[in-house]
Amino acid sequence: MENWQDIVLQASEIEASDIFFKPGSVPYLRVKGVVTPTEGREEVTSDWTAQLAESLMNEEEWAKFQDYHEKDIGLTLEGTCRLRINIYQQRGDIGVAMRLIPIKVPTIDELGLPETLKKIAMHPQGLVLVTGPTGCGKSTTLASMLNHINHSRYTHVVTIEDPIEYVYEDHYSIFSQRQVGIDTESFQDALKYVMRQSPDIILIGEMRDIETFNVAMQAAETGHLVFSTVHTSSAAETLERIIHMFPPDLRPQICMRMSHSMIAVLSQALVPREGVAGRTAALEIMVVTPTIQQFIQDGQTADIYDAIWEGAHWGMQTMNQALLELYKEGTISAETAQFHAGNPTEMRQMLRRLDKEQEDARRAEQQEKRTTTGARRTGATAPPAAARPPGQPPAEPGNEDH
Repeated sequence: MENWQDIVLQASEIEASDIFFKPGSVPYLRVKGVVTPTEGREEVTSDWTAQLAESLMNEEEWAKFQDYHEKDIGLTLEGTCRLRINIYQQRGDIGVAMRLIPIKVPTIDELGLPETLKKIAMHPQGLVLVTGPTGCGKSTTLASMLNHINHSRYTHVVTIEDPIEYVYEDHYSIFSQRQVGIDTESFQDALKYVMRQSPDIILIGEMRDIETFNVAMQAAETGHLVFSTVHTSSAAETLERIIHMFPPDLRPQICMRMSHSMIAVLSQALVPREGVAGRTAALEIMVVTPTIQQFIQDGQTADIYDAIWEGAHWGMQTMNQALLELYKEGTISAETAQFHAGNPTEMRQMLRRLDKEQEDARRAEQQEKRTTTGARRTGATAPPAAARPPGQPPAEPGNEDH
């Protein structure tokens, strides 16, 4: 079996996002969201994946893996990409999944994300959550926001990740990046001591439990800007899940704290483009306005969707509104918009309404063209206005003097 780094190089050249090594199969790549086998490659053997896994760990990590068959690793291949590697066991053999992360941190503009994200990133303090399923680009969206901060503000940014994904070069800001298992024993330990590191901004890789959320909330309340991720599909669902993480007697207090510390929830999906290979991000954006703040405080998460729908002035949009805009631009198809809709019934109605408006506009344009063309023809056969006495109307057809 050839060097695994050669496969990574091939994957990077064609902009694959993931590589899969599994015994009994050729390496597979995920390209533009689609998993496909590599061509001209040998099947991976169980000995080969075991050797690969062992080569990626030190002796202590390898010994621990024999008992606990899960391991996350962050690794940089100079000049190529950064890798987020997960090593696991399946059917008694070792499998390896690699996520390819560009070395260059993307900007918000390069990703085509809404301008609202720049405004959110410039807040002095509060909590920002980016949500969505695994592989939807949450880390990339967060990286673009931190990149905007890095080129706009003088701050100290501390990231706590498992493993470290994007690596930042200090520009206006200075970055301290801590990897769980290498730089700190756990998220809990890192969060326990993070305040002593004098951060302005904190990135927590994932909200995993009540303790993590409590520390994040406390940091937001004490003057820090905190970013993190949650595996939920909408702003309302995110708030509902957080509230129900806590026992009933504590929920009113949590609602009160969230209403004062939360800045925004960004719910993201990657959807396939129409007519070309690739995917684009669709974002539901909830900004905590006074109205939404009151809904959170009262625990009325069911009312938040309508507030987002009507909040364009604040830079807000529902997932359906984001998808509809992509469809209007011709970026995605109607079928894709319907498939990824947050509310499928509402999406169908929005698409029908848009199609009707576009059809009406097309008919009106055609009618205007016919009217304009007819007027030109009529004007070409009529006598010049100066040839008629003042005040005398044009002669009617059939009544001309001969």
